[in-house]
Amino acid sequence: MPGRPRSWLFRVALVAAALLRPEQRARPLAARPGPRPRSQAPGSLKCFLGALKMEMTEVTGVSLKRGSVAVEDNDRVAPAEEAKRQKILDHCLTKSQSELEHVSPPSGVNVPEPPEAVSAREGTKNSDVQLEEEEEEEEDGLSEEGEEEEEAESFADMMKHGLTELDVGITKFVSSHQGFSGILKERYSDFVVHEIGKDGRISHLDDLSVPVDEEDPTEDVFTVLTAEEKQRLEELQLFKNKETSVAIEVIEDTKEKRTIIHQAIKSLFPGLETKTEDREGKKYIVAYHAAGKKALAKVRTAADPRKHSWPKSRGSYCHFVLYKENKDTMDAINVLSKYLRVKPNIFSYMGTKDKRAITVQEIAVLKITAQRLAHLNKCLMNFKLGNFSYQKNPLKLGELQGNHFTVVLRNITGTDEQVQQAMNSLKEIGFINYYGMQRFGTTAVPTYQVGRAILQNSWTEVMDLILKPRSGAEKGYLVKCREEWAKTKDPAAALRKLPVKRCVEGQLLRGLSKYGMKNIVSAFGIIPRNNRLMYIHSYQSYVWNNMVSKRIEEYGLRPVPGDLVLKGATATYVDEEDVNNYSIHDVVMPLPGFDVIYPKHKISEAYREMLTADNLDIDNMRHKIRDYSLSGAYRKIIIRPQNVSWEVVAYDDPKIPLFNTDVDNLEGKPPPVFASEGKYRALKMDFSLPPSTYATMAIREVLKMDTSIKNQTQLNTTWLR
Repeated sequence: MPGRPRSWLFRVALVAAALLRPEQRARPLAARPGPRPRSQAPGSLKCFLGALKMEMTEVTGVSLKRGSVAVEDNDRVAPAEEAKRQKILDHCLTKSQSELEHVSPPSGVNVPEPPEAVSAREGTKNSDVQLEEEEEEEEDGLSEEGEEEEEAESFADMMKHGLTELDVGITKFVSSHQGFSGILKERYSDFVVHEIGKDGRISHLDDLSVPVDEEDPTEDVFTVLTAEEKQRLEELQLFKNKETSVAIEVIEDTKEKRTIIHQAIKSLFPGLETKTEDREGKKYIVAYHAAGKKALAKVRTAADPRKHSWPKSRGSYCHFVLYKENKDTMDAINVLSKYLRVKPNIFSYMGTKDKRAITVQEIAVLKITAQRLAHLNKCLMNFKLGNFSYQKNPLKLGELQGNHFTVVLRNITGTDEQVQQAMNSLKEIGFINYYGMQRFGTTAVPTYQVGRAILQNSWTEVMDLILKPRSGAEKGYLVKCREEWAKTKDPAAALRKLPVKRCVEGQLLRGLSKYGMKNIVSAFGIIPRNNRLMYIHSYQSYVWNNMVSKRIEEYGLRPVPGDLVLKGATATYVDEEDVNNYSIHDVVMPLPGFDVIYPKHKISEAYREMLTADNLDIDNMRHKIRDYSLSGAYRKIIIRPQNVSWEVVAYDDPKIPLFNTDVDNLEGKPPPVFASEGKYRALKMDFSLPPSTYATMAIREVLKMDTSIKNQTQLNTTWLR
């Protein structure tokens, strides 16, 4: 009929055709139109946005991140995209005609509406799936409007406003070889991190078996309940409805079947008790709360979970090895906790690991059986749990000895001789232990500037630095939030522009709304403590980098009188008579604070001059607010990696993996075989680093390249062209 909107069936047919078209599936992801509209002119650089994020490895509170100079991994993203599209299609097919009348015709494979809208209307679905989708949405975080605005300038153009190594004091190299170029993290699987435990063993996932325990229920506990029954039980457990109990009919009434249902409810829904009742000649298992909300609150704390069902003879903590791909540690734990229906704080670990990498680390969880954890292997993608054991104690942050890295630098330009010189230097001398670029942020407002303002007690400046508009690559909703703040100085209005409230900006705005503009200190205090301290640690790192560059420029790579070395945990001076007893690998330099000493040579005055220029008193690093008082610390100036090995391999296909992962080995995949010649050459490196050191800085020493996003993006643009 003229003027009438297209019928809902026609719209669904368009969506289905676009989503399921075979040739679209076959096309590489980089060439396939994404689920959100983007202009194509600078599109070749868009794939770097995720890859160029500096992924963080927190070890004892210190960041270890890597810059990615890479194209997104097409193989591993495509299945997730297809699953997402299929889900959206299924969602559309179940909608009423009236709802679909408002859906615009799709273009290419674009979904009919933003993921936020889909997520909002799928609120009645399984809560685990919904929460995970919300989490993924937050990670992605870009609204359509924001992305359209970002298209005005390419990512490379935006990163012109970012920092370079020179801006944060990274200026020196220790080796004399000629540098060469290579691509880091062309695939996230080109970067593998294995944690080194406190006993010195490298963590590997090599055993998926579950420890035999007679007190464990059978596998049937995971399948005996239907999805609808699990939903009702979860709502009962969390007091989400008015029901005081949930009755489940026992279809095949045997004692064994009733026992399994009892076990399933108690193990999967902590806080619920069960009893058997006869109703009209039928047997029912009735689940109920034993003692109301207080009992649930107690059960869900770290101090006393599932006390009623844990054998006394078994260690309270289940330790396991977590293998994960393209997920940082906290996100992984959030996903595990949602699937297990427990609080994330019952998990413990020794250090957090990168997102854009494959990482293997040990995790401990309080009173969750290995059987339940192993069951997650059937439910989760890009995760694998194994090497289970029961222990008496949790893990503690910082207990690790370090991390072992397997890194592939693809498409290298160096000759075999250059590679040999570079790797021999890394093995024998090491690299300057600079704090990497990711320590200082990726926008035009470096984190060390915020830290300096905190130490100066300039709270208005702290607020302004965090919230003001800035040049550089940022998510669209953050840009809008900053613009609103600059225009109105209304924290509530700016907060409404943020779909994701957990970011630092959202937390500060929430604090300002609560405490008012005259109490910025309390408002800033709403931000989690570790995030607040990140800013002042960034300033310490900025000072340290600059001072180390001056130290190496002034005295070279040898100890000199007045340098500092550690004896145990105590710093002492190097005297003239014992200078030959030390090497450059023994020398440490202080991060500024009230509990450190400074070298007895020119660099001591350089520290004083730098802090004085920043309106800080080096002799009084205590702050009015105790949290922001800096005690200081010592850090070695040169790090020599351990277990260094390398090989140069030839390859033709950029998509093929160049080594096996733990999961590949578990599945019995043969290691890759390399031809003697190929289109490209790659450098495969293995090395171990202690905690708090940056793999980026080791790679910088090998390549002799600026590792800043600003520089890497420009190099990548040239390479693409």
